[in-house]
Amino acid sequence: MFFMTAAVATALFILVAFVFKEKPAHPPSRAQALIHTASPEEYSYLQSIVRLFRNVNFVLLIVSYGLNTGCFYALSTLLTRMVISHYKDEQLNAGRIGLTIVVAGMVGALITGLWLDRTKTYKQTTLLVYIMSFVGMVVFTFTLDLGHIWVVFVTAGVLGFFMTGYLPLGFEFAAELTYPESEGTSSGLLNVAAQIFGIIFTISQAQIFEHFGTQAGNLFLCSFLFVGTVITAFIKADLRRQQANLRDEETKTLGKVPQTSTVPLYEESKF
Repeated sequence: MFFMTAAVATALFILVAFVFKEKPAHPPSRAQALIHTASPEEYSYLQSIVRLFRNVNFVLLIVSYGLNTGCFYALSTLLTRMVISHYKDEQLNAGRIGLTIVVAGMVGALITGLWLDRTKTYKQTTLLVYIMSFVGMVVFTFTLDLGHIWVVFVTAGVLGFFMTGYLPLGFEFAAELTYPESEGTSSGLLNVAAQIFGIIFTISQAQIFEHFGTQAGNLFLCSFLFVGTVITAFIKADLRRQQANLRDEETKTLGKVPQTSTVPLYEESKF
């Protein structure tokens, strides 16, 4: 098994080193073209971090994303313990339930990504998926102890579909809210928030399991998913990247040549 993992990792390293390019020959959009035309001296990582934390909508997204993903990490880490506490000698099915969450999540991420690309409804889609993640967690919590393992498969699959489907939505929404800042910086901050909340929730939920049972631990996660849903509702859909692309389309329609050199790429956010 380890040799197979090493072989795959080596193949990926070779592809990244010799096949992958840093960026496409031609920017895919006006928004990306503006970023690529900026000189390296104009960009400062620390200043970018400061500007991002001055962006209220992005800060709200960091918190809501961290809450959702942290709950998912805690659920995934303690899933076997949850299942075994209600279904004795079902270690194999506990692993299969985890696999169901992963597969359903892959489908969810694909579908939400395609839907977002087609509709561009970033705020609405993100909020809807967040609500469904909360509802799915509530249903999972109150059906875990019914005594029917197939119910756990279904509810866990639904939960994985929406909670994993939320991940690409969070990254894309962040790119819209923080344009023209580097997408790597915004996505990195989202991942940091997810790891921090994941550690806190996993440790806390394990302690709640120990003293109050699995249902209390899952209700603990439900409460934070509800908080994250409320926070998401307050995020303003300031789609800066879409606005840049729209301005480019209007410029082309009017037959004008866009003047990008006189506009500073990195400027302070205004609220």
